[in-house]
Amino acid sequence: QVQVVESGGGLVQVGASLSVSCKASPPTVATWSWFRQAPGKEREFVAAISWSGGIIFYGDSVKGRFAISRDDPKNTVYLQMNSLMPEDTAIYYCAAGPIITRGDYHSQNAYNVWGQGIQVTVSS
Repeated sequence: QVQVVESGGGLVQVGASLSVSCKASPPTVATWSWFRQAPGKEREFVAAISWSGGIIFYGDSVKGRFAISRDDPKNTVYLQMNSLMPEDTAIYYCAAGPIITRGDYHSQNAYNVWGQGIQVTVSS
């Protein structure tokens, strides 16, 4: 059973950058994703990366500011967040799943392993 654990969250100011990471216990994860949930809101898709790294998706609200990457030898996925805004404040969840061939990378149902979440707070 794969387990994933997020790290690197924290409190930053508007405009700052922050990187969060998520490490999986073996075996290597096929598809990685990040979702986030702000207080009182539904969980939102942030980013996903395919097993090869050749397919990447971003949520509309983070396009151009966030970057997802993976390091398979380390069983780790990263989310680099730049130009952070107060509306980026949320609990960020790492999720892992099998290879997606016909499914929707944006759907929570595509992922069967979830981390416990990590808080990212952007102060104005």
